[in-house]
Amino acid sequence: MKRLAKSPAEAGRYRQTLKTIELLGTNPRHPSLNTHKFRSLAGPDGEEIFEAYVQNRTPGAYRVFFHYGPDRREKGRRVAVVTIVAIASHP
Repeated sequence: MKRLAKSPAEAGRYRQTLKTIELLGTNPRHPSLNTHKFRSLAGPDGEEIFEAYVQNRTPGAYRVFFHYGPDRREKGRRVAVVTIVAIASHP
């Protein structure tokens, strides 16, 4: 994200990535994210890794790879957490 933010040539991709992260925080199943399980990776504790689209039908399209957890407690309530593992071009 720091590299994207610093590069004027990457300004569009930076905005698209921010939008994807915001959608993941509010609705990880939003249709535009095309979220699905990424079977080639596992999280540090064996968590399932998921992939969300930043771009679609673009050469080298960016993706956000994430897993759910670890959940935490805030003011006595359970809060679900989405942990971003990587932001990269589609493998």
